[in-house]
Amino acid sequence: MADPDHLRRVQLIRKAALLFALLAACALAAITNTFASVPWLHDGVEVLGRAMIVICVVGRAWCSLYIGGRKKAEIVTGGPYSLCRNPLYLFSFIGAFGMGAQTGSIVIALLFVIIAFAVFYVTVRQEEVWLTTTFGDEYRAYCARTPRFWPRFSKWRDTDTIEVRPVFFLTTLRDGLAFFLAIPIFEALEHAQDVGWVQVLFSMP
Repeated sequence: MADPDHLRRVQLIRKAALLFALLAACALAAITNTFASVPWLHDGVEVLGRAMIVICVVGRAWCSLYIGGRKKAEIVTGGPYSLCRNPLYLFSFIGAFGMGAQTGSIVIALLFVIIAFAVFYVTVRQEEVWLTTTFGDEYRAYCARTPRFWPRFSKWRDTDTIEVRPVFFLTTLRDGLAFFLAIPIFEALEHAQDVGWVQVLFSMP
C-alpha cells in the first residue's frame, strides 16, 4: 500500500535541496561581474527576468486552481494539466530563469534553470512511482497521452467549471511571490560589489 506521507517527504527534500543549490548559485553571482561594459544589456536581462517571474507567479496560481488539495486524491487532467503533467514545475523553471536573470547574466539565469530542473526531475520521478502505485492504470494512461514537462498544446481540454479551494490558491500565490525576492537580493549584491564589500573575481555574460 502506498505511503500517504510519501509525497510530503519528497517535497520537503526537494525544497531543501533546491534552497541549498540556489544559495550556492547566489554565492557564485556575488563574486561575478556580468556585462560590465554593456550596461543596457545587463539591464535588459534583468527586465526580461522580471517578466519571466511575473509569468511564473501567474502560471503557478492558474495551476493551483486545478490541482489545489487534489494531488493525493485524484489525477487532475484538465486545464494546464492536459498540456503537461507538471505545469507547476514548468512555471517554476520559468521563475528560476527570472531569478537568475536578476544578476544580469544569461549564464547564471540558465544555471538557475539547470539546478531547478535537476532537483524537480528527481522529485517528479519519485512522485511518478507513488502515483503509479496509488492510481495504477489511470495514471499510466495519463502518462501515455500527456508529456512530463514540455506542453503539447494540441492536447488542451478543460471543463466548464472547477472547484476552487481558496486556501491552496493563496498558498501557491504566496509561495510564488517569493520569486520576487531575487530582485532586492541581487540588487543588494550589486551594491556590495560597487562599494567594494564583495570582491569580484571574474566576469561572465
